[in-house]
Amino acid sequence: MALQVVSLSSAQQSVTAQLQVDGESLTLTLTIHWSAMAGYWVLTIYDSQGNLLLDGIPLVTGWYPAANLLAQFGYLQIGSAYILNLGVDDSDYPGQDDLGTGFILTWGDTAP
Repeated sequence: MALQVVSLSSAQQSVTAQLQVDGESLTLTLTIHWSAMAGYWVLTIYDSQGNLLLDGIPLVTGWYPAANLLAQFGYLQIGSAYILNLGVDDSDYPGQDDLGTGFILTWGDTAP
């Protein structure tokens, strides 16, 4: 499984990502926003028709080296996603200013 980097920055945004997942081309719209109450970034995923697939996914690394953010949603067959710490910060999740620089979002095939 080759991981693909999804370009994000430390700003609320919506990104349309063209991904290769399980040997097929997949288009997803990813929306992120900073949750001031929780203190971390939150991901919402829409399909190519704009239908909501998932909402409220915390962008955290999880267990070393990273946990699949989509592990429990394998039935959707939209791949696997990981927040990776590039070693700039000791935190388990990106802060308000280091998403896209100290932490990146990667995407790959659906995990078994």
